[in-house]
Amino acid sequence: MVDDFDIIEFLDRLAFRCSELLGVSACGILLVDHHGTLNLVAASTEQARLVELTQLQNLEGPCLDAYTTGRLIQEPDLRDSAGLWPRFTPAALEAGFLAVQAVPMRLRDSTLGAVNLMSEVAGPLSDDTIALGQALADAATIGIVHQRAMARQEFITEQLQTALNSRILIEQAKGYLTHSLGVGIDAAFAALRSYARTNNRRLTEVAEDVLDGRISFTTPDAPTA
Repeated sequence: MVDDFDIIEFLDRLAFRCSELLGVSACGILLVDHHGTLNLVAASTEQARLVELTQLQNLEGPCLDAYTTGRLIQEPDLRDSAGLWPRFTPAALEAGFLAVQAVPMRLRDSTLGAVNLMSEVAGPLSDDTIALGQALADAATIGIVHQRAMARQEFITEQLQTALNSRILIEQAKGYLTHSLGVGIDAAFAALRSYARTNNRRLTEVAEDVLDGRISFTTPDAPTA
């Protein structure tokens, strides 16, 4: 991996690509921190972010099960599984998701987190789709673990913690733009990502500039420095 590898941008891209390539409605990614606690680090939509936070707040859901077992977790119709995750399931259904599939992010015997694939239509994913989803999760795990060929565990832990801190900064910038522009969370995030890509900058840096007033947006598509 190159020296300026941005893990948060990498995981955001993974969340969006999973949704596009796998034909699911949304995707969320949870990673474990140095305390052994799962944290939300990426979500393709605001609805997905809220559902993932429900998992973490209630310590139940497909991602937690996938992380704990290191295995694929599938629930093709949440309407038939109210007893499986009594708090997560109602939240997912309220957000419009009828099916979930969680794939572990693992490398050999280590599991770093899980990728949650959420669908607005009921039914299982095909074997080929699941295989592709697991391949994407495995590739992402390798990208995290092997940021440098001879990386030590302390370095990996530090990078994961940096990702979590960066996510907080980005969420704050999204909230600021939502309030200042009068737009939805997804539109605010799209504005941040568009500016970062257009100007070849890291998403975290752009979020920090927005919060510090160095970048302002009159509309979601019209930022000024």
